[in-house]
Amino acid sequence: MDQRRWLKIIALIVLCLLPLSQGRGLGDFRFKKGDSDHIYNKTLARILVEYASAVYTIDLTELFTWTCSRCCDFTEGFEVVEIIVDVQNCLQAYVGVSPDPNAIIIVFRGTQENSIQNWIEDLFWKQLDLNYPGMPDAMVHHGFYSAYHNTTLRPAVLRAVEKTRKLIGDVPIIVVGHSMGAAMASFCALDLVVNEGLKKVKLMTFGQPRIGNAAFASYFIEQVPDTIRVTHAHDIVPHLPPYYQYFPQKTYHHFPREVWHHDIGLGSLVYPVEQVCDESGEDPTCSRSVTGNSVKDHLVYLGVNLKAETWGTCRIVMDYSVLPYQMDLAGNVVLSKYAIPKESESKYIVQPSKQGKGVSSTSVI
Repeated sequence: MDQRRWLKIIALIVLCLLPLSQGRGLGDFRFKKGDSDHIYNKTLARILVEYASAVYTIDLTELFTWTCSRCCDFTEGFEVVEIIVDVQNCLQAYVGVSPDPNAIIIVFRGTQENSIQNWIEDLFWKQLDLNYPGMPDAMVHHGFYSAYHNTTLRPAVLRAVEKTRKLIGDVPIIVVGHSMGAAMASFCALDLVVNEGLKKVKLMTFGQPRIGNAAFASYFIEQVPDTIRVTHAHDIVPHLPPYYQYFPQKTYHHFPREVWHHDIGLGSLVYPVEQVCDESGEDPTCSRSVTGNSVKDHLVYLGVNLKAETWGTCRIVMDYSVLPYQMDLAGNVVLSKYAIPKESESKYIVQPSKQGKGVSSTSVI
């Protein structure tokens, strides 16, 4: 038996024993945080990453009616109740109801700038410059915080959640986001728990950057313990803004719980691993164990494309003749199946029906 064949046999044995040595298989992952059991379910992750992909759909008519090319497979039967587009800041989110899992789903879109490379380069220099309200020593970056709290997204999302819960009851809420959308999703989940008093809130993000320091991470996981951050191979974004191990009071710090998707193998033997990481948020054996140098790994999660359909300026494409929408004086758009509240009427102009499709565009800020 030649040396190459022996190497393949040894590699196969190691790969087969690895899940047993880690105590983890390829099914559900269970771990304990405090007194509550939480589950990483790869099927749920596969469903949620499809919602994260759908938010990159350019045509809002297809997204609102859930007929887009990404609106299928595991998400069939989903009903969108509201889409919010902040054209001034090129931000977007949608809220809807899922039959399986039975939950309200909130999804935030990632960056849609002219070049994702420029956005990633900017992450290297973001500083901790905002004290998180109500939590001593907890610091975040004002840009991440403001993208959710100080734009049209927050009031519209909260209004949609409130109205939906009145109609369908106290069902769980799952908040999802990819890239910059993951940062906004995190602030949204925390907001729902701390400021809105909701209890059944789950967060799952894909390719999330760091958004605060260690004090914020500790506070966050206490408030939103049902949290999963999925990372992929050498995705560069989870490594940013940088983590400086020897300056713990001055550095960004991820909150747990990371699940790192990557491949291991030798030669033609490749084994996919879904590794549940420790409770530190900065497990050195997970994505921090490799160099984060891949934009490609950032744009595909669980085999699903998370890239925008087109790169360029932020724009809106929709059929104005069929969609129920409101537009404020700044051009921000809300598509909703609910009537806009009276206290907000002064901010929005209810547009009359028009024929054909309209396109509105604005430069990315």
